[in-house]
Amino acid sequence: MKGLILAGGHGTRLRPLTYTGNKHMIPIANEPMLFYGLRHLGAAGLKEVGIILGDAREGIEEAVGDGHAFGLRVTYIHQGAPKGLAHAVACAREFLSDDPFVMYLGDNLLEEGTTPLVAQFRASPADAIIGVTPVEHPSSYGVVEMRGEEIVSILEKPAQPKSNLALIGVYLFTAKIHPIIASLAPSRRGELEITDAIWKLHESGGKVAVRRVNGWWKDTGRPEDLLAANDLVLRSLPADRFRVEGTVSPRATLAGNVRIGTGSVVHAGATITGPVVLGSNVTVGRGSQIGPDVAVGDRCSIEGSAVRRSILMEGASLRGKVAVTDSILGRNAQVTSRRSRATPLQCVVGDTTVIAL
Repeated sequence: MKGLILAGGHGTRLRPLTYTGNKHMIPIANEPMLFYGLRHLGAAGLKEVGIILGDAREGIEEAVGDGHAFGLRVTYIHQGAPKGLAHAVACAREFLSDDPFVMYLGDNLLEEGTTPLVAQFRASPADAIIGVTPVEHPSSYGVVEMRGEEIVSILEKPAQPKSNLALIGVYLFTAKIHPIIASLAPSRRGELEITDAIWKLHESGGKVAVRRVNGWWKDTGRPEDLLAANDLVLRSLPADRFRVEGTVSPRATLAGNVRIGTGSVVHAGATITGPVVLGSNVTVGRGSQIGPDVAVGDRCSIEGSAVRRSILMEGASLRGKVAVTDSILGRNAQVTSRRSRATPLQCVVGDTTVIAL
């Protein structure tokens, strides 16, 4: 069995924020989102993974390399113009050959990973297995309508959903899906829809099984989803992942699960309340308050500011009396306040942006 991760702009989905790199490389708990999918596939026993690169590919090949760090052999496949998820599978036809495969959208995060889905597929005569979970706003997703265990319909982003069961972006297929994709016509959105391919497989007599996933699932298409995913991952990390490898003043206060990377310095008078992860070479100045639910990337600086439930990417800085909540700061972004009182701030700040209050 092979894996296929889609890690670029394969269709019309919007990027989650003004971020100049590939959104699949946005850090969740200080690790690129894409890495979680790679680890899930490796944990499920897969060895060969193709990464589909769409119109946004910055940093992926450099970060993932040949896949050795994940116990995988990675092949890069270039889709070119984004024409839909099924088109991405068609672009990988040579790599996939006639092997069964797992298709994994790289902006998904699942608590249970892909192991239960892969195990069910290997033990099943199904031609496809699709993972689903109930959601509050199904019109934003591919939606599966069920009658008991029977599939009634599968529609991509229906205006009036007949079910709250959303496709989670993890699909398992046999080679029977390829001729169906080859025969697809573009949808009203101008894309080759994987939902159309699954439905045609079902209509043609193929066995399509549905698995309701356990645990949390996050599709990270919006800033609030990224923050929620960051919370979930931070709170699910085992205690042994939180280690202090930097320097912490005896007059600083640490509470709960806190990870501090090598070369980082937490000065006297600073307070960190976990779960919090700090990368390497981070500076936390006097009077700073961090946490809970904060991920701070490498070489960030927080001087006298407060930050909670936020993501600070590599090189970002906060200075002065500013209280940042529910925010994302891009790489090398700067927020500075010269005010005498703390200024509350909720924002999504792109790379290298400077905000002076």
